[in-house]
Amino acid sequence: MCKGLATLPATCLKSAKDIKHKLSFLLQKPEPQTADEKQTKEKTAVAAASSAKREVRAAEVEKWKESFSYMMNSEMGRTVFTNFLTSEFSQENMEFWVACEDYKKTEASKMPNKAKEIYQKFVDPDSPCEVNLDAMTREETRQNLKCAGLSCFDEAQKMIYILMGRDSYRRFLRSKLYQDMCGTQITATDGA
Repeated sequence: MCKGLATLPATCLKSAKDIKHKLSFLLQKPEPQTADEKQTKEKTAVAAASSAKREVRAAEVEKWKESFSYMMNSEMGRTVFTNFLTSEFSQENMEFWVACEDYKKTEASKMPNKAKEIYQKFVDPDSPCEVNLDAMTREETRQNLKCAGLSCFDEAQKMIYILMGRDSYRRFLRSKLYQDMCGTQITATDGA
């Protein structure tokens, strides 16, 4: 390490590393998809919604519009929402939330290993399914691994829940997938 960096406090170096990580993430180019691949993904999501539509009463689908928490408490709501997130390439948020819920049901003796697996898969910078957390929450979660208990991922899970509720959920309600399930059509003035 050069002399100039050695004199900086560790928190500055950590912040710089987080900024570098976020910039590298933004600079990554998504793999180009052919029109056929994109249509296949959309058709898969619509087909999943169509089969779900037969199984779910219209009244329940309409209630998903009332609140994000109502939809998340519905098993079918989570399934359809996950299909939507998959079509947007952000299903890692739901996978992380579900992993945290499952973690809370884990035997105490197995918690440290399971916590480490969840951290390495979703929270660790450059992890395969990294979720969007701020540096402070990411560090707090890393510290929580030292004594992995029931609340190890509480703050990170809460942040991802809020992110899905404020961002993805709103797009979901305007999506063709949801509109088709409700039997309504989006007009040019709806949505945005």
